[in-house]
Amino acid sequence: MIISALQKERAKYAPKLPGALKGAVNIVEGKATESVADQEDIKNLFPNTYGMPLLTFEAGEKVELPAMNVGVILSGGQAPGGHNVISGIFDGLKALNPENKLYGFLGGPGGLVDGDVAELTSEIIDKYRNTGGFDIIGSGRTKLEEEWQFDKGVEVCKQYGINAVVIIGGDDSNTNACVLAEYYLQKETGIQVIGCPKTIDGDLKNEMIETSFGFDTACKVYSELIGNIQRDANSAKKYWHFIKLMGRSASHIALECALQTQPNVTLVSEEVEAKKMTLGEIVDYIAGIVAKRAEQGNNFGTVLIPEGLIEFIPEMKVLISELNDLLAEGTETEKAFKALRKSERLGYVAEKLTDASAKVFTSLPEGIARQLTLDRDPHGNVQVSKIETEKLLIEMVEKRLSIMKAEGKYAGKFGSQNHFFGYEGRCAAPSNFDADYCYSLGYTASVLIAQGKTGYMSSVRNTTAPAEEWIAGGVPVTMMMNMERRHGHMKPVIQKALVELEGAPYKHLVANREEWASETDYVYPGPIQYFGPSAVCDQTTRTLELEQAK
Repeated sequence: MIISALQKERAKYAPKLPGALKGAVNIVEGKATESVADQEDIKNLFPNTYGMPLLTFEAGEKVELPAMNVGVILSGGQAPGGHNVISGIFDGLKALNPENKLYGFLGGPGGLVDGDVAELTSEIIDKYRNTGGFDIIGSGRTKLEEEWQFDKGVEVCKQYGINAVVIIGGDDSNTNACVLAEYYLQKETGIQVIGCPKTIDGDLKNEMIETSFGFDTACKVYSELIGNIQRDANSAKKYWHFIKLMGRSASHIALECALQTQPNVTLVSEEVEAKKMTLGEIVDYIAGIVAKRAEQGNNFGTVLIPEGLIEFIPEMKVLISELNDLLAEGTETEKAFKALRKSERLGYVAEKLTDASAKVFTSLPEGIARQLTLDRDPHGNVQVSKIETEKLLIEMVEKRLSIMKAEGKYAGKFGSQNHFFGYEGRCAAPSNFDADYCYSLGYTASVLIAQGKTGYMSSVRNTTAPAEEWIAGGVPVTMMMNMERRHGHMKPVIQKALVELEGAPYKHLVANREEWASETDYVYPGPIQYFGPSAVCDQTTRTLELEQAK
């Protein structure tokens, strides 16, 4: 197999560890915890894993431990650094006892249920150190929610002598991990469950989980691309680039990339919702900046758009809700809609909506309106992630500028390009930060298992300091939970972390965006640097730096 020169050199990289993990470890128990909300409901649902203490590691004395087998699952979408989490688990287990074994459940959580298992040896692990992707064992989106799945998992674990399972995933996957831990405790199976925080979206974070892994690398990849585009825009001076970025539920990626590259416009979904901005107001805001730059002779710029923006615009949220009801599978209105010719469908829908929603619906470009009526998921909901928001805004801004030109308020030229950066950032080779952070998360998971813990998530904090000073430990997953309505039922889930409008990163954007809008203050981060000065290679996100004021 041929590998690149970079891969050869990256394979030699030795990830840095917190000082407490470099030898024997002692666990210090902190205060008892409670869930972020709905305490009684969460406590009743998780009587065995609720209220457990926070855990912190410190240097201790070596203790001989019996050999054990551990299984690992990669769950959900890929994120840079997943292979290093697995490497950290493997090395941590071997340091505890050379007879320990690590098994991978293939293809995600479904591997636990179906019994698709492979032992991960040093020969396999060494090929994947410091590489991107989840291809070492594959990932999947099977949800572990049913008791029969849990019971099948017990059978598979018993077959391979597996004592503990590590689930590497996002908020939903770690919610499922907590449900699994609770069930296995209740049934006295002897199988522990530990979670690790993964998602490039950055919305799995709290006081004990400072960042989810992969966020740093993905944002650096996107920021390089944005910087390249901005350099091109400033060279050609003839295009406005509308760039949609991953992040359906929160705008962390768009905000971080804005802090790294200083574009002319950055939309933050949480701000749009808080200010109850209409689609028309968003379009007017962008058009106003385009016109102002045109007055200076600058008919170019960049606009960053979070993937989930449409769901945060109050009037669009109402419209989408009405459409979901109107076109729900099996309803009379849905049958009538499908019986019509395509040319008649949009008019039919507009007639059935409330006046306010009809006004919004008819103001949309025809292509977007059709996407809202035709592209639906298995639950009958609009697939908002497939709505080309960047094209929607381009069309509407262009239309608004035409009106402004007729009114004598705009005299520039508007050329546009649209982009969507998503998969480009999910499997990049992890930055030094993510390589170190992920390895530490995995190593931490091995220690939690060795100490008999279950229902915990690996936690590594103080991450803007040198890795030697990072604080490793564990946080009960129940501490992060609240009750939310999912598919018509109230369910316990890990609370998503949205962009804090009182937080330092957002306030930094607000303090600078007027200047960034009118001036050409672009920053060009360039590609991720793996070798060289620590100030360049080991830097973390601007979000973490501002949050921790360092």
